[in-house]
Amino acid sequence: MGRRAIVVNILVIRRDNIGDLICTTPLLAALRQQWPQAWIGVLANSYNAPILHGNPDIDAVFAYRKAKHRTTGESRWSVWRKTAALLWRLRRMRLDLILCASPGARRFAQWLGARRIIETDRTGNAHEVEITARLLVALNTPTAPGPLVLNPDSRQVERLRTDLGLPTYERRVGIHISARKPRQRWPEDRFAELIRQLLSGNHADRILLFWAPGAEGDALHPGDDGKAARIMNELTGLPVTPVPTHTLSTLVAGLSLCEQVVCSDGGAMHIAAGLGKPIVCFFGNSSAERWHPWGVPHELLQMPSQNVTDISVDEALTAFLGLAQKQG
Repeated sequence: MGRRAIVVNILVIRRDNIGDLICTTPLLAALRQQWPQAWIGVLANSYNAPILHGNPDIDAVFAYRKAKHRTTGESRWSVWRKTAALLWRLRRMRLDLILCASPGARRFAQWLGARRIIETDRTGNAHEVEITARLLVALNTPTAPGPLVLNPDSRQVERLRTDLGLPTYERRVGIHISARKPRQRWPEDRFAELIRQLLSGNHADRILLFWAPGAEGDALHPGDDGKAARIMNELTGLPVTPVPTHTLSTLVAGLSLCEQVVCSDGGAMHIAAGLGKPIVCFFGNSSAERWHPWGVPHELLQMPSQNVTDISVDEALTAFLGLAQKQG
């Protein structure tokens, strides 16, 4: 029966950002299909691990905290000690197979002492979903990667809908204004103008406004509270609802309440794709080929300068209208 008969437990290591982990979910689905009786676990970090909530293809998630994500008053030594304890726990499981979906994950895998360790082949140009799926080729089970897998908590979705006072149905467009990379950040005045045009042109009944929470000057977790407040002030009297998302699960729930999403390349974009939402996305100096929204209708805007500040409001609106045409 070959290798499938002896694989009892599999650990996938994906220790980087939210979007990277979401792009690994088609691999997890393929593994479950190939080895339905196997134990499948994921080693992630505390920042991205909640994205796997309710994932039907895995049995366990092990999350360690990176030092830069430590809580107030928590020392680096405390973080490292907890990580070492988690790795020791995994080592004692005597894993059959570790799949390194992240660059640099091999050093974790070697310490865990699995019978077999495989790293994905990252050569050439391809989407991150396809790069991660190359691990299946190494296992002699090549499968075309399927859709992203993301399951919002239905109770949290309904609770958020109630808290925000949203009717059961209205045409809601989600606008996420934050981006980690400076060249991915669209100016706040253009977001405000795009929102005005979407509402005045009857392209949406309501806008849900999302952003990365936190103060702009926070050295550990910088956010866009100030930017969001200024945009809301500019749009007083219009049907624009701010959606504070202090947890990843709240962001997932909030985006699930939208019909379309406008955002820059980043974690929120991949979450929207995982939820099956059509997307208008702004790309700066990241690779559109590798990171475009997977498996959903989308309009991607990337200027020759690779700076989103060169994208005009008219170009963003035209892209949104083109997205509506793709939806039929």
